Amino acid sequence: MSASFSSHILAGDGVRIAYRFDGDPGLPVLLLSNSIATDLHMWDAQIPALSRRFRVLRYDARGHGASAAPAGAYSLDRLGRDVLELLDALGLDRVHFLGLSLGGFVGQWLAVRAPERIDRLVLSNTSAYLGPAAVFDERIREAEAATDMRAIAERFLRDWFPAAMLDARDPRVEPFRATLLAQSAAGLAGSFAAVRDADLRRTLGLIAAPTLVIAGESDPVTLPEHGRAIAAAVPGARWLALPAVHMANVENPDAFERAVLDFLSAA
Repeated sequence: MSASFSSHILAGDGVRIAYRFDGDPGLPVLLLSNSIATDLHMWDAQIPALSRRFRVLRYDARGHGASAAPAGAYSLDRLGRDVLELLDALGLDRVHFLGLSLGGFVGQWLAVRAPERIDRLVLSNTSAYLGPAAVFDERIREAEAATDMRAIAERFLRDWFPAAMLDARDPRVEPFRATLLAQSAAGLAGSFAAVRDADLRRTLGLIAAPTLVIAGESDPVTLPEHGRAIAAAVPGARWLALPAVHMANVENPDAFERAVLDFLSAA
């Protein structure tokens, strides 16, 4: 019988980190990590399929959703430690990990810095490095100066979904728009700083976990070649390109879920 509940922990620096479980407690744990400017509900459509085979653990990264949004720059080290402290608090020694975009950065960090905690690793629509820094400095200034999130939300949506989905007011898009409009400006600015300062290119070869890299063929944010570069650098990694923009799990859910489940269940 599938069960779900939500709660939170306090990270080492006192920041509230919200999390949720779905699925049978006896199943292996699959941890999902979100894109910037989303919350754990970005995976809602995947939960029925994933929770049949795994106990799915989702969390809101600091600065997002029901987690706290402290002011100031975040670092990838801090975002990674949030995950380790969550796992420690829940008594989880080792999990499978699926991260998209910012969540993929976190997954790479974990697989390099805490390899004993990661079993199989899926990195979707992500990169090991996104430059130049000046682009993120400008995004940070825009977030800090914004009186509301409307303009920023529309830019994100154009980067995440194909124009046809946006023009049709596809119902799959609307929850993302609502989350963006409610996004903390401080949380967004802090997370942009984490991405700006992250560069995992020189450490990818240290990843020992079996790894699947998924890219969107039309992704303008984390380009397909970014995913291919990760797969080329991680020993034995597999690479898959899906016909999608940035939110491959939303735009092409059947192929996405099939690829993830096949990979995580491989002998």
